Amino acid sequence: MTVTASRGPKGALAQPPEKNGLGELRLALTRNLRTSGIYVALVALIALFALITGGASLSAGNVTNIVLQYSYILVLAIGMVIVIIAGHIDLSVGSVVALTGAISAITVIKYDLPWWVGVLAALATGLLIGAWHGFWVAYVGIPAFIVTLAGMLLFRGLTLFVLDNVSLSPFPDEYGVIASGFINGWLGGYGYDVFTLVVFALGVVGFAMSQYRSRKARMGYHQPVPPLSLFALKILAVGVLVMAFAWKLASARGLPVVLIMLAVLIMAYTVMMQHTVFGRQIYAIGGNLAAASLSGVKVRAVNFWIFVNMGLLSAVAGIVFSSRTNGAQPGAGNMFELDAIAAAFIGGAAVTGGVGKVVGAMAGGLIMAVMSNGMQLMGIDQSLQSVVKGLVLLLAVAFDIWNKRRAGAH
Repeated sequence: MTVTASRGPKGALAQPPEKNGLGELRLALTRNLRTSGIYVALVALIALFALITGGASLSAGNVTNIVLQYSYILVLAIGMVIVIIAGHIDLSVGSVVALTGAISAITVIKYDLPWWVGVLAALATGLLIGAWHGFWVAYVGIPAFIVTLAGMLLFRGLTLFVLDNVSLSPFPDEYGVIASGFINGWLGGYGYDVFTLVVFALGVVGFAMSQYRSRKARMGYHQPVPPLSLFALKILAVGVLVMAFAWKLASARGLPVVLIMLAVLIMAYTVMMQHTVFGRQIYAIGGNLAAASLSGVKVRAVNFWIFVNMGLLSAVAGIVFSSRTNGAQPGAGNMFELDAIAAAFIGGAAVTGGVGKVVGAMAGGLIMAVMSNGMQLMGIDQSLQSVVKGLVLLLAVAFDIWNKRRAGAH
């Protein structure tokens, strides 16, 4: 259903009327079925595992562990969804995680340099690897699938060489804070951390203000908006869920340092993809490469920097993972690329490119995290867990194709 602006008595455009009732709720859910389905599935999964595990999955300790255990996958998913939006794929991120963690370990543990030098060495390695991939994809013209498949083998071999095929540990305590540290006690609290609650409350207020400005802008351009009651219900629902999550963290060990880093990355990349020229160029390349080239987009340069960015985020994930495990292992990062790709596709990215959002990839990553954690709590065998993950990914892509055909039919 489309809504058109009507003209008032003096010929001026009048504000489009707000819709009311259950019909508008159905329209809001089905207008972008791909996006709304992600969040409904996430909430349903959380409720399902809470019921099956007798509430164990929602315990404060378990919620905190999910954040710590899957943060590096979410970091990878941010970069992966950008790569997929541009119409590419990156199969090497798991190997890059292993190599950058190994470089950091060699720098800090073997050569006894400060922990921050190891972080910088890992980031520099990630940037160089990203530039390597970007050169072959953007300027030589080799498909990203082939380039990153070669990179997966190349950088796994370099990891084995750097570590001499043995694990290296432990890191100093300062390095461990990156993935396992917490901020708590700044504002007190008896049995819970007030600072954590305040930070999340400010986040909810910021989200509400952002949504209100977006709604006001749409009305200013005479675009249809849902009624105020539905808008308020959405803000209330998000606020309740976020504060419930915050309470679980506050009741455990406080605010994880890695969660702060992840939140900064999510906000920065969301702004980049939705409000910058570079972000719009990425969508343009993935949506219609020929049209993007004709409109003046420097396709080679954009593709190059997309892979440089993926290399950087892979290095960040490598630092977080090595900090979490307190060492570097030759087999680190195994299958991480598949988890990141699955998060992007489950989160609404299109197989053909041009579609996807950072927030959607985060939701997809959380679906994978909640599903893995829930099955572990239930004691399900690892082999069956892989089967379930594979089926979920297949169904997500099938849903994307069905959704496109449905939209084309209308």
